[in-house]
Amino acid sequence: MKTNRTTLNIIFSLILFSIISILSIYTTRDFLNASLSNLYLKQLFFYLIGMFITIFITYKGFNLLKRYHYLIYIGINILLLFLLIFGVSVNGSKCWFYIGPISFQPSELMKISLIITLASIISKYKLSHDKNMKKEFFLIVKLFILTLIPSILTFLEPDTGVVIIYFMILFTFLIFAGLNKKWYIIGSLFFVFVVGTFFFLYFFERDLFLNIVGENIFYRLDRIFNWASNSGYQLENGLIAIGSSHLLGFGFNNNPLYFPEPETDFIFPTFVSNFGFLGAIFLLFIILVFDTSILRLATKKIKLVDKYIIIGIFIMLFYGQVQNIAMTLGLLPITGIPLPFISYGGSSLISYMFIIGVILNINKIRLKYRN
Repeated sequence: MKTNRTTLNIIFSLILFSIISILSIYTTRDFLNASLSNLYLKQLFFYLIGMFITIFITYKGFNLLKRYHYLIYIGINILLLFLLIFGVSVNGSKCWFYIGPISFQPSELMKISLIITLASIISKYKLSHDKNMKKEFFLIVKLFILTLIPSILTFLEPDTGVVIIYFMILFTFLIFAGLNKKWYIIGSLFFVFVVGTFFFLYFFERDLFLNIVGENIFYRLDRIFNWASNSGYQLENGLIAIGSSHLLGFGFNNNPLYFPEPETDFIFPTFVSNFGFLGAIFLLFIILVFDTSILRLATKKIKLVDKYIIIGIFIMLFYGQVQNIAMTLGLLPITGIPLPFISYGGSSLISYMFIIGVILNINKIRLKYRN
């Protein structure tokens, strides 16, 4: 594959991500059950599997994803439905299929499928010559329905964090679609109405609220309220671990304080407590290089559908990075979103390696036609 600055930056960043991820997960062994002490080896295995997936998508798979995006979208929705019916409940959630020692989370792949499906629809509309308010209305409805279906299924698992990502992808595409300004005004008013209705029912019509959303919603709202007051055992200990790590941290494999989910949701405090403020700056710098390389590709001369796909990928990654790091600092509510490429998780990591393949494929094609 022809290489240039974008390709090299992405590959080099990915190598550093893998090292940081495996080292950070390794340091959490003392805080986990004995059966989970080998998670760092599993993460290494997932990276190796992801590498082969990246190579396949780069050279062959992306064309298949674009060609059969509707079938893939339908298939993953069926998996999400089967998960609710046949899935095993763990800690009150049905988010994974379990096949022996291997777990699989369909919602992670849905993020990729949704990006490609919505991007294909919008780009096709943008390239058409027949545009008017009526057609824009049907476009918005179609995009909203395609986003709402997996959102409902994922919300029922429950996994609110991924649902937020689904709608972040949708709203980003709608913004970049360049629709009539009236739709953005209507959309803003509708959003205010929905949020206002939600909180009105929560505070003044509690019985009706429970009938609509169920009692599980209180656990999710508690996370928001705990964030607003900077309370909660996990957040407090995570903040102490970050704040007391100083310039160089407590040293590798020397975590002084326990907080729940140190290998997944709170991997950032784990890394900082080991490597300190300088380690945090180093990680943020790599993320900056990685993100700007992806965003720069969207400004190049590429197909419109690929441009939308790159924008969707960027928003998905950027939101995950900001949300995960900010929630461990008490700046945003804790939503259970992993730090891309760093947090432990086979399904999430493999889905991110998928998108690396997509990015490299788009850049490969761009270089081919440019030369």
